[in-house]
Amino acid sequence: MKDYVQVPAAELEKPYELTSARESPTFLCLRVCCCCSALRPRYKRLVDNIFPEDPKDGLVKADMEKLTFYAVSAPEKLDRIGSYLAERLSRDVVRHRSGYVLIAMEALDQLLMACHSQSIKPFVESFLHMVAKLLESGEPKLQVLGTNSFVKFANIEEDTPSYHRRYDFFVSRFSAMCHSCDSDPETRTEIRIAGIRGIQGVVRKTVNDELRATIWEPQHMDKIVPSLLFNMQKIEEVDSRIGPPPSPSAADKAEENPAMLAENCFRELLGRATFGNMNNAVRPVFAQYSHHVIQEILGHLDARKKDSPRVRAGIIQVLLEAVAIAAKGSIGPTVLEVFNTLLKHLRLSVEFEARDLQGESISSANLNTSSKDSDEKIVQNAIIQTIGFFGSNLPDYQRSEIMMFIMGKVPVFGTSTHTLDISQLGDLGTRRIQIMLLRSLLMVTSGYKAKTIVTALPGSFLDPLLSPSLMEDYELRQLVLEVMHNLMDRHDNRAKLRGIRIIPDVADLKIKREKICRQDTSFMKKNGQQLYRHIYLGCKEEDNVQKNYELLYTSLALITIELANEEVVIDLIRLAIALQDSAIINEDNLSMFHRCGIMALVAAYLNFVSQMIAVPAFCQHVSKVIEIRTMEAPYFLPEHIFRDKCMLPKSLEKHDKNLYFLTNKIAESLGGSGYSVERLSVPYVPQVTDEDRLSRRKSIVDTVSIQVDILPNSNPSDDVVSNTEEITFEALKKAVDTSGMEEQEKEKRRLVIERFQKAPFEEIAAQCESKANFLHDRLAQILELTIRPPPSPSGTLTITSGHAQYQSVPVYEMKFPDLCVY
Repeated sequence: MKDYVQVPAAELEKPYELTSARESPTFLCLRVCCCCSALRPRYKRLVDNIFPEDPKDGLVKADMEKLTFYAVSAPEKLDRIGSYLAERLSRDVVRHRSGYVLIAMEALDQLLMACHSQSIKPFVESFLHMVAKLLESGEPKLQVLGTNSFVKFANIEEDTPSYHRRYDFFVSRFSAMCHSCDSDPETRTEIRIAGIRGIQGVVRKTVNDELRATIWEPQHMDKIVPSLLFNMQKIEEVDSRIGPPPSPSAADKAEENPAMLAENCFRELLGRATFGNMNNAVRPVFAQYSHHVIQEILGHLDARKKDSPRVRAGIIQVLLEAVAIAAKGSIGPTVLEVFNTLLKHLRLSVEFEARDLQGESISSANLNTSSKDSDEKIVQNAIIQTIGFFGSNLPDYQRSEIMMFIMGKVPVFGTSTHTLDISQLGDLGTRRIQIMLLRSLLMVTSGYKAKTIVTALPGSFLDPLLSPSLMEDYELRQLVLEVMHNLMDRHDNRAKLRGIRIIPDVADLKIKREKICRQDTSFMKKNGQQLYRHIYLGCKEEDNVQKNYELLYTSLALITIELANEEVVIDLIRLAIALQDSAIINEDNLSMFHRCGIMALVAAYLNFVSQMIAVPAFCQHVSKVIEIRTMEAPYFLPEHIFRDKCMLPKSLEKHDKNLYFLTNKIAESLGGSGYSVERLSVPYVPQVTDEDRLSRRKSIVDTVSIQVDILPNSNPSDDVVSNTEEITFEALKKAVDTSGMEEQEKEKRRLVIERFQKAPFEEIAAQCESKANFLHDRLAQILELTIRPPPSPSGTLTITSGHAQYQSVPVYEMKFPDLCVY
């Protein structure tokens, strides 16, 4: 029996259709694609359908209506629709398919306007991502397209704000578009207008909600406001070109003008600002145009320079408020112009003060003079405060230039390098201007932190700074030391060292210090002897007060903390021992108070340095001397000598050696800890420089008398008479006896040899250089006095009755050298 198989009904309907055993690959691929497309999510199919085959045909409106209906009916699908649209748009932007990009953005805009559900927030994130892609593209059309879409989005009022959403990227991008520099003027204007409209959209989207106040933060306002001001800078030219007030049609055209659009946006921004946010919105305006304001104030100050001190002080106070805003944004000539003008008015104020003190008699006008004096001091203090505030807010590289600029104005004795006119000031005015300028420099250096000491104290600044430290005025020396402390204290240790005292445990101060770098070591090798010299001579000034000793002690301590390696520590100990010896020998005829003050300074510093280097034997020796002084000679300690009523000794020669710090014991204690102590046996002697030949205790106005003393017309007869000595038999006997002279010569040779063997090379080089300079200058003076130029046949110039005449010399009367005659 045969088996019959049932045929399906579908095959019965096609009795004539032939099916091949093997289908073609193309047919299989089409069947697979059709199958896959049927399996794709519906939202993707709807999104794909809105894109035509030819992008010129535009958006397929029928399919767009289907997509919109689907999005409204199923709002939970909005997130996926937005993500898929963003994916397609990103691909089209990379492939430069601008037509499809326009279609995608149009679809996004329609979906955004049609949907107002809670699920729109994830869709907005996809929308903003696509807008950002367009703004990042380099094509102006796409940037304008993205801006227009963002503006439409900004006009939509959301039911609940999204606090996690931030617009930092859009603020930065729109601000950059406001500064477009495209070569095509039309394209440049179009991009700038788009940037302004984008900023306007960001402002409208963010300022309505009080809880989302990120747009008012300084980092955003510092981008938005300058961008608007940049486009408003030619608004005056636009207004003058337009002429009469704008009509409604002209107002519509304002949207095409970047200047007018920026002005409207800025007005809207300030109109939406609250009282708490107004400061952040207005401050960038002042920062950008503050130099114009400062120039106007400086011009006004110049015009009113002869007004009363109260008026000038008020103008300077207004300048201080303007400078407070402009300091961090000022560059170039503006900074120097401010300082130059302020220093000029400082000199004028000191000149007015000196003129009032010299011109008015001390009788009926005594009260009047004192009131004018106090008013001028108000002006001077206001100028110094303005200079200090402006300088302290400048960047470090600009502040160093201002320090050099101010230091170049300070009159220094023996030099004419200062650029400030002091011819009309007189003695008192010169001293006053020196103090004012150093006070200004002190405020500028406050808070200055340099990585290396070479940056803070270059040679071109250090030399003129140290010169006033040798003047006779103790207040000038104090200001110089305070400026040095500002520049030297890089770890804020100065407050811990305030006041000269015996510190029981230095570790309690918690001194901050770092390892000495190579630049600092080279600085001390080059300039260490100069610093030691000024400290040594500063301690021996006759008019020192307690504050001077405190500042000198702080200087030694800061050098130890910031710049001291083993060699510098040995040099500082040599310096301290030399100060002790100078107080005992007293070659400068100092008073007993100053001698005891030096002894107290040495005790305080050796106590500090012994604990800083932590050598037990050295600490023990210093502690023992201080303990003996406490019992037997308390006037050698800072806690006693600087009290109001302190009993002073009549002499120091009869004191026990246990009251002094001994070099041999210090060398023994340090040598056991590995220090090179050979140089301790060589006494410290400050190097001789040009300042000593000009008499370091002379002020600037006293140098004239020194120059007069060396003129050739000075009569030496008085000196000869005063220096004559009565010749006796004993004097002749001493002159003939040469045994003592030989011993002195041997001792001098021994000391010279020992010094060249053990003294540091820098000190030897400095002494040799100073002696060479001294001899060279003396030789130049002698040659200047003796050598005269030979007579010329053309004659010499003489001035008689205001007329210049030449007196010729006959050739036969001229004397020629023998080598020139034949």
